Formats: sequence, structure tokens, C-alpha cells
Amino acid sequence: MNTHESAEDYLETILILGNSGKRVRSIDIVNELDYTKPSVSVAMKKLRESGCIVMDGDGYITLTESGRKIAESIYERHTLLFDWLTSLGVDKETALKDACRMEHCVSEKSFTAIKKHIYLLKNLYLGE
Repeated sequence: MNTHESAEDYLETILILGNSGKRVRSIDIVNELDYTKPSVSVAMKKLRESGCIVMDGDGYITLTESGRKIAESIYERHTLLFDWLTSLGVDKETALKDACRMEHCVSEKSFTAIKKHIYLLKNLYLGE
């Protein structure tokens, strides 16, 4: 599925909030991303229509299999790129902003190459 950056951000946020052990509602996304309620409401409708999320009668949001796949991919990119940038000496604030931008635009081929390179270096330095 081809998604836009904003949809990926919403899905990643739902994943992160859900992984923290709480049930996720639209207001949680509003608070986490500091977006307006109407913006989040429109986004949730689009994500429901695209089959990425389901929302129960109480407003709790759950990722579908396809939504979870997208969210986990974006989250993996985000964490790996953030960790890589900070290991290179980039301050955390800059690394966070850059990783958030990079996670959406790097191709799968390039990300796979970066990931292999990072793991290779990690194994060389740590003897794993």
C-alpha cells in the first residue's frame, strides 16, 4: 500500500501509543502530535476507509494488519535512523527531526543497505 507521510505519522503514533499499553483514541493522537481535533478526525476517517485502522463503538482505534505493517516499517526506520544519527554525534533534537523526515523518503532499497551497513559495523565493533 502506498501511503502519504502524514498517514504514516498517524499510523506510527497509533503503534507507539498502543505499545505503551493503553488503548488509543483520537484525543490521544491529538495530544501526542499537537494537531487539531478536526485534522485528526479527518485523518482517522481516511485511515478507516483505506483499511489501515478500525474504530470500535467507544472510539478506540486498532491497527489492521496492513496498518500495523506500515506503522512497524516506519517505526523501524525512525528508530534505526535516529540511533544511527546520534551514534555519529548528531544531537538528539536534530537527530529526531532528521529521522522523522528521512523515514518517509528513503527508498526500501537504500534503507536496507543502510541497515545492513549499520549491523555490519555493529558486529565488527562489538564482535557480535
